[in-house]
Amino acid sequence: MFTQYFGNYLLNKGYLTAEQLHDALEEIKDARLKLGVLAVNAGYMTAEQTEEVNEAQKKYDKRFGELAIEMGYLTEEQLKELLSSQKYGHLLLSQVLVDKGIMTLSEFEKAINEYKRDYSISDKEFEAIQSDDVNEIINIFIKFEGSKNEKLLKDYIALFARNLIRFIDRDAVIKEVSKLEVYDCQFAAKQDISGAIVLTTYIEADENAFIQFASKYAEEELSSVDEMAEASVGEFLNLHNGIFLVNLSNQGIELKMTPQEVFKDIKVEKLFKVSAELSFGCVNILIQEH
Repeated sequence: MFTQYFGNYLLNKGYLTAEQLHDALEEIKDARLKLGVLAVNAGYMTAEQTEEVNEAQKKYDKRFGELAIEMGYLTEEQLKELLSSQKYGHLLLSQVLVDKGIMTLSEFEKAINEYKRDYSISDKEFEAIQSDDVNEIINIFIKFEGSKNEKLLKDYIALFARNLIRFIDRDAVIKEVSKLEVYDCQFAAKQDISGAIVLTTYIEADENAFIQFASKYAEEELSSVDEMAEASVGEFLNLHNGIFLVNLSNQGIELKMTPQEVFKDIKVEKLFKVSAELSFGCVNILIQEH
């Protein structure tokens, strides 16, 4: 995720063009191997075992490596070895840009220092975000101005980002937050959360992005917003909110949620809209505080 944030920063600062950024990001995709792929390649896990861990992530907000150790498929030493073989995405990006002659190494160093200064990022925070610590990334870049539950909403979006990366698109990037009086939804899955904290949550998108999102989660090519597509997006929202409530329960906060519903062409009032950029389009997370 940090790779895309930093890439957009380079774009906005005029270090490269949108086409150059797109080409560079496409080039490094194959180099950013998932931990499960590395584990199978090393002979530490079977494909069936990695699938079991992936399924477990639908119930628990834990990293692949953490669950693999808990399930007895990896040792601490094996995990450390696999993690050390992963490269920071932004370093791969810089290597591509330097190799292509788009930036010099000194320009890249200058851009990194400017980035840290512009966002007031400490060395410790930078170490966290460059290794794609989603919580730290969300904490630094995402603000819910005027919210009475800002930390909780940041936790909600950080979990949403992790679930997008796990189940929908590993290149998902959380974008800006907008506080709106009214928003016209196109296609939206909705679910209410109630208890000591009351929220209404939505996943909203245009028709094409909604279909593509549903196809990714259903692992089946869909062509229209039919019952299957609606059920798929609704189930993702239900899965996400379910894990979120488990996390809160572990903190002593007990909440409940209603069955999910899907709507077309509805208005939502007094909300936060958080956009997520995916490889196939944009989806919005809408949150109403009550």
